Amino acid sequence: MDLAYSEEEQDFRARLREWLAKALPELPAKPSPDDWPGRRAYDLGWQRRLYDAGYAGLHWPVDAGGRGATPTQHLIFLEETERAGAPYVGANFVGLLHAGPTIAAEGTPEQRARWLPPVLRGDEVWCQGFSEPGAGSDLASLRTRAVRDGDAYVVTGSKIWTSHAEAADWCELLVRTDPAAPKHRGITWLAMPMDAPGVTVRPLRTLAGSAEFAEVFLDEVRVPVTNRVGAEDDGWRVTMVTLSFERGTAFVGEVVACRRTLGALARAAKENGRWDDPVLRRRLGRLYGEFGALWRLTQWNVSESQGSGGVPGTGGSVFKLAYSHARQELYEAAAEVLGAESLSLEEEWTAERLSSLSYTIAAGTSQIQHNIVAERILGLPKGR
Repeated sequence: MDLAYSEEEQDFRARLREWLAKALPELPAKPSPDDWPGRRAYDLGWQRRLYDAGYAGLHWPVDAGGRGATPTQHLIFLEETERAGAPYVGANFVGLLHAGPTIAAEGTPEQRARWLPPVLRGDEVWCQGFSEPGAGSDLASLRTRAVRDGDAYVVTGSKIWTSHAEAADWCELLVRTDPAAPKHRGITWLAMPMDAPGVTVRPLRTLAGSAEFAEVFLDEVRVPVTNRVGAEDDGWRVTMVTLSFERGTAFVGEVVACRRTLGALARAAKENGRWDDPVLRRRLGRLYGEFGALWRLTQWNVSESQGSGGVPGTGGSVFKLAYSHARQELYEAAAEVLGAESLSLEEEWTAERLSSLSYTIAAGTSQIQHNIVAERILGLPKGR
């Protein structure tokens, strides 16, 4: 991992910084968290701006519609967009950060041509239909059935915690195609249109009051066989590719945001007198070191994914495990710095604090990440 910036990379940063300075003032006002049509339009509008400027799918392979940028250019992009306060991927995060990359890595040429350009242009939104009410963290215990009927699969079952389902056009869907196979086999990865007959979406309201997730009920939904990514019954392997993106590189922009937040907390502590507390200073200093280490780990993971054809390795579980706990402590420290007056539900700090509680569950619980690190990285025996 080369941490030095070349002249070409410094020029890339300068051009990006100049473009952001012109593009951000032209954005409309950010919509309310409850305004899903508005949020979708806002997020996809930003994606279209990135596409028109040549920054969409910056690190995606050229043959997948991206620019084939180096890992360092990708990280520079994340640094500069966060520092400038640019919008994050928002409603488009499933498509951009793991469904799209999975199709780029595993899809046929026809599938790549059909689904990747609309994601990059900001024309279509994806959601993730993996978790089920009866499976919990044991994703392989899913029971949503798909029965082959000619040129289609007939899908029946339900999903939960389906991210952004209420705004999505497509769903990356895991189904069981062979109920007699061992639970990690007989699974298939499908791309399901959300407007298909038999799909019912019921939003779930979170502790923070927003509806980021939904239950999705599937009643004999017909999904064309041509929408299958990978071979039938090989969906668990394809899913591991998806999860490697979700845990390995999908959170990298948020590390930059957390480092910026930490700087804001330090400034606030100096202004309100809390900086005089040596215990608080040590806590903020330790968090500074943790997020610095996470940024180096981010650089390593992105570099590794580039060297392996764009697919991150199991090191993403190390990152996700450490990051989710560090983020929770960051917002605990925020409450300590800002005091009780910051705990109103109308305050952005409070919403972020409540959101941080989900990070040890989302994208695989911390317990699951501990198992992956123990078994796949350290080579320890499987627990009984």
